[in-house]
Amino acid sequence: MKDVLFLAWRYLAHNRVKTAVLVGSIMLIVYLPVALRVLVNQSAADLRSRADATPLLVGAKGSPLELALSSLYFESDMPELTTYAQSERVADSGLGQAIPLYVRFRVRNQPIVGTTIEYFDFRGLRFEEGRPMAILGECVLGAKAAEQLGVGAGGSVITSPESVFDIAGVYPLKMSVVGVLEPSYTADDIAVFVDLKTSWIVQGLVHGHQDMAAPESASGVLSREGDNIVANASVLQYTEITPENIDSFHFHGLVGGFPISAVIANPHDQKSGTILMGRYESPDEAVQILQPTTVIDELLGTIFTVQNFVVAGMLLVGLAALATAVLVFALSLRLRKREIETMAKIGGSKLRVAGVLVTEIAVVVLASVVFAGILTAVTTRFASTAVRILLLQ
Repeated sequence: MKDVLFLAWRYLAHNRVKTAVLVGSIMLIVYLPVALRVLVNQSAADLRSRADATPLLVGAKGSPLELALSSLYFESDMPELTTYAQSERVADSGLGQAIPLYVRFRVRNQPIVGTTIEYFDFRGLRFEEGRPMAILGECVLGAKAAEQLGVGAGGSVITSPESVFDIAGVYPLKMSVVGVLEPSYTADDIAVFVDLKTSWIVQGLVHGHQDMAAPESASGVLSREGDNIVANASVLQYTEITPENIDSFHFHGLVGGFPISAVIANPHDQKSGTILMGRYESPDEAVQILQPTTVIDELLGTIFTVQNFVVAGMLLVGLAALATAVLVFALSLRLRKREIETMAKIGGSKLRVAGVLVTEIAVVVLASVVFAGILTAVTTRFASTAVRILLLQ
């Protein structure tokens, strides 16, 4: 048996290029479908874990998928907007905690998430440096956002306009960075968190004006009659909130009518959650309530269906590659006809000669499976990290 193994090994070592190509081809045939399943399953687990941690979402009627993706991952198209009154409605029900979200604006490529400081406790987020936002114009950066923007606590960021042709007259807002979060390896890492009122300032719903009674504002006064001052068009909204001008910022309209994109409803218990969902079942209801896990499971069902088609395609390609490998072995036997005859002439029985040839094939297949197993083990070990990196790009 040793002589068979020795001859097979020497042949494969001598023809190392052909051996490497065969091993690599068969290894990929085995590895790719398995690796795809590992990565998809890990992605599904990561996506579902965030949905599992979010009991209920309340938002305007429309696409449940857009509402869930925007509220959980901050990357979907903006869903239909609802109003802050819906957050007050959940809070006033006494059935659970209400955490409003307004996900619409950006700082460069990083989404701005208008919310309340309760969000940090709800998600279990911890601060690497600094503190939560406390006053208008302050923000907190996720770990990835801080890295991408190159800013830390004590720095500042400026909001980006929604479009180049912004004719609404809303100026970009310069915000002070007062904290940076520790990496959570979730969508929170890419976000710029602000107080809900600050997000309304970005939209232009809350703003301040110059003190027209001050002497330095004389150039902006159109007319003055007693305490009544009429300003001209040179009066601009502030683009930065400072201790000197913060008191001048004011609301136009009732806060309950201001826009938000969703409300995270965190019921006190399962019974409270069931009662809360029942209150939104009326056909005349202007908003919807949903369980993110249900929406994400439907999405994952579609993903797994697509995955099955991809795996089926890979298997077909794999069968074609295996057929090619068999053809290579068959052609190799014909090219080695004289070599086989020589082994027979020096005393090698047909069984021994066949044993050498079969051993060569077995070594190639075994090596391919071993390397595929090693790659699969590495993929499984680092799948979570790889998926997090890909999702947070």
